[in-house]
Amino acid sequence: MDTLTFRTATEADIPELVALVTSAYRGDVSRQGWTTEADLLDGQRIDADALRRDIERPRSRIIIAERDGDPLACAHVADDDGAGYFGMFSVRPDLQGAGVGKAMLAEAERVASVEWQLRAMRMTVIDLRDELIAFYERRGYARTGIKKPFPYGDARYGIPKRDDLRFEVLEKPLPGDAA
Repeated sequence: MDTLTFRTATEADIPELVALVTSAYRGDVSRQGWTTEADLLDGQRIDADALRRDIERPRSRIIIAERDGDPLACAHVADDDGAGYFGMFSVRPDLQGAGVGKAMLAEAERVASVEWQLRAMRMTVIDLRDELIAFYERRGYARTGIKKPFPYGDARYGIPKRDDLRFEVLEKPLPGDAA
């Protein structure tokens, strides 16, 4: 098996990224993996316009993990008021649990810490996702105690199947000589 490589997404990658992110979180295909939100949300997880904005935004990068040119995972990392923001983390469902996600997370942290000299990485996770939060805690993230409301009525985030969804903010200090 060839080595996993990382590259920055371009607009040409948008259709493939929409498919990858959707497969990791929505519908029956997502149930092959453990990151599915299919029991919590229907509808889209990401759209082409949102991806385009993230690709074009300064100090924002969508990273693609590939093997032999085949996209296996992606994530969005951005400078958000002096801290890294990590989101849109997606691993092909049939590869979840195979180490691809851990490598993707490490690459995103490297970008934030080494390239952008940021001191912390933050993310939001639906607070009902205990298994996912535990995954991040094992990688050094901690609950901040900050909860944010789920954007009910905004179909860009999906169509909720429950009325008790909230986001929880997790944070991890990053190593390095950040200013």
